[in-house]
Formats: sequence, C-alpha cells, structure tokens
Amino acid sequence: MLQAARYLLGSPGASGFGSKSTAEEVTAACPDLGSLTAIITGATSGIGAETARVLAKRGARVVIPARSVKAAEDMRARILAECPGADVLVLHLDLSSLASVRAFARRFLSLGLPLHLLINNAGKFSHGQLALSEDGVEMTFATNYLGHFLLTKLLLGRMVETAAATGVQGRIVNVSSSVHGWFSGDWADYLQLVTRRKIPYDATQAYAVSKLANVLHTKELAARLQEMGADVTVNCVHPGIVRTRLNRDREGLVTDLVFVLLSKLLKTIPQAAATTCYAAVHPRMAGVSGRYLADCNEALTSSAAASRSEAARLWQSSEDMICASSSQPDRNII
Repeated sequence: MLQAARYLLGSPGASGFGSKSTAEEVTAACPDLGSLTAIITGATSGIGAETARVLAKRGARVVIPARSVKAAEDMRARILAECPGADVLVLHLDLSSLASVRAFARRFLSLGLPLHLLINNAGKFSHGQLALSEDGVEMTFATNYLGHFLLTKLLLGRMVETAAATGVQGRIVNVSSSVHGWFSGDWADYLQLVTRRKIPYDATQAYAVSKLANVLHTKELAARLQEMGADVTVNCVHPGIVRTRLNRDREGLVTDLVFVLLSKLLKTIPQAAATTCYAAVHPRMAGVSGRYLADCNEALTSSAAASRSEAARLWQSSEDMICASSSQPDRNII
C-alpha cells in the first residue's frame, strides 16, 4: 500500500527521484554529455525518442538505428529543430534479423567512433497470430531480446576500448518491464512449444518471456563484465506504464476504457524515459551494475529473474541460436 501511494504521489526514493520525475530532470546533474556517444534502439518514437532527444540536448552524439530509415531521419530532424548543433547519426537496423544486426555492427564499427552508452530500448508486442523471424525465432523474442543480445556482444569490444582510452565508464541499459513477472514457467520449453505450434500463441506471454530474458541477460552480462575487469556496467529498467505505440496499436472500446480507468497510473513519455536516462548517465549510477530499476530506484525482480543459473542457461541458449544463424563465428570479446 505504501509503495502504491508513493508511486501515485511521485514521492522520491533513495535516488532523490520518483515516478513523476522526467528525463530532463534526472539528467540536469549532468548537463554536458558532449564527450559521449550513445546508440539507442527504438528511438523513432515513444520512450526511445524522448531518451534520444534529451541525451542529444545534453550534448551526446546520438546514433539512431532503425528498420525505417525515414522514421529515423524524421526523428533526427525533430532533434535538430530543437537542438541545431546536435550530432545525430542514422543507420539501418532490423533487430528481428540477426544478419541485419551483424551488418549494423560492421557499419558502426567501420566509422571508428567511440561508444560509451548502449541503450537497448526497442520493443515489440505482436498482435494476432504467431510469427517467426527469418532466423526461425518467435518474433517478439527475436526483436526484444535476441537481436539486442547479439548487438551487445558485437559492440562490447568497442565499449571496453572506449572506456579504457577515455577513462569514462561505459554503460549498457536494457529496457525491460514489470511484465517479466507475468511468466513463471520454463522459458526454453515455452519457446520450443510455441515455435513448433504445440501450444496456442499468447502475445502477452510471448512479451513477458522476452522481458524476462532482458532481465536475465542483464544479470549474466554484469557477472561476466565483472570477471573481465571491464569498466562497463549494465543495468535493466522498468519504464512504467505508458501508452506508447506498443499499446496504442490495440485500439478499441475495451482498450480505451482500460486506459481511462488507469489514467492516474499512466506515466507521460518524459516520465517513462526518466529511469532509462538515470541509469545511462546519472553520476549516482557510476560503478553500479546488474541492478533492476523502476522509477529511478532499485526494485525487486520476479523470483524467476533472480536466478543466476537461469541467466547462464539463457546465455548459452542464446549463443546457440546466434551461432546457428551464421556460417562464420562472430568476433566478440565475451
């Protein structure tokens, strides 16, 4: 009850921020990010777009990878209209395609740019029937998790090099959701059964599995980075309940009624982007890794998401999936 009241009132937690804090407010302590380069997936709309806008406003070079280059160019134009001196780069990326992820990584690395921040924000909520990616992976899992898993592996070497050369700690932020707690079964069995059409497809369950994978990925990657001695952290965030394009697509009387009833619980997009920005650039997050944040404060995950053994199991399974998609081994450091 106390936690619900704190959320509704926007009362600040230990970080000094709460559910009503905005992305601009949490980055006010670090107004000049001119030395940083950030890659932000899913930055053409919603939370990702606000994250890109605020970081660009604070001076960071922002790279916007997108399936629709036109949408990304439009976003770039909006940022430049507000911040004429902003450095915004657009590159093509389809996260559901592992070949596209590899092509994007090659293209970015060929530019010779440093990389300080990687914000894995892009998300998909499938509507309708089961769809598989070109790699034979359930589409929501492929887009929300597996593409980001490979992207992170391919770019991590550059992040480690950048941190060592500049003395600026690298940060990875995985955007998950409290919905990860809605799935408590065996994710591997679920993916196998649903892909083979042995069980009915449930879009909400598929989304929950992908968000659980984001949290487990964060846990395992944090442990591996610590073992490497890399000056790079990784944290996972729940942005909150906000009506973004993910759920705006589900129009209808029932959906509209639900959002009217929940209007007091919904965040604005600037509020929803706050936790991502806090994890990415706030000074208090220096050296903090492997945590799950909500409302700019550390929060508890589900019991399924807290298992190191499941995190390691997911990592190995992910390795197997990405290896199966290419005849050549990927060059990475982890």
